[in-house]
Amino acid sequence: MSAASRAPLRSNRTAGRVRRRVALTAGVAAVALLGSACSSGGTSGGGGQTGFITGSDGIATAKEGERADAPDLSGETVDGGQLDIADYQGKIIVLNVWGSWCGPCRAEAKNLEKVYRDTKDQGVQFVGINTRDSTTGPARAFEKDYGVTYPSLYDPAGRLMLRFEKGTLNPQAIPSTLVVDREGKVAARALQALSEEKLRKMLDPYLADESGK
Repeated sequence: MSAASRAPLRSNRTAGRVRRRVALTAGVAAVALLGSACSSGGTSGGGGQTGFITGSDGIATAKEGERADAPDLSGETVDGGQLDIADYQGKIIVLNVWGSWCGPCRAEAKNLEKVYRDTKDQGVQFVGINTRDSTTGPARAFEKDYGVTYPSLYDPAGRLMLRFEKGTLNPQAIPSTLVVDREGKVAARALQALSEEKLRKMLDPYLADESGK
């Protein structure tokens, strides 16, 4: 075989190796993304001027005076009861958006429950917002499996999430966690699954001052 006829073969083999490397790199990146969130539309929360500043750890905070009001959130819970977050006025509220179908939600569930148990006597109330579960059965099974004792609003179509001021919460980012201060304003958020350490870091500044200021 002449050098001229061998050259296209070498070129084809090289191109094939390059394509395989590119595909492998893309696959690794996709796996990494799926490991941190079930669905994510980015960290901007849909735009809007909400005063959030995102740290290197992915936790975004808003200074007092620049925080958006938390919306009215009420309705049926996963266990068939009724809940209105207005009943928790004066408390710090941790809102967690989750779905039983979401792997990262399962990964963080016990972390949320642990921090809830440790802080509920300090004026902190955790509330879940369960979404995209077509019935409450899988959500109730999730709570039982992971020992979740705080209540969750049942929001299969995501209507409650649309009540948040634009830029405050990204309805496509699941799981998400928000901290609502004692004045009823959204003070911090994380559009990712949280470790116990990161959740405590997110919540601690608002526990440090009993007035929430």
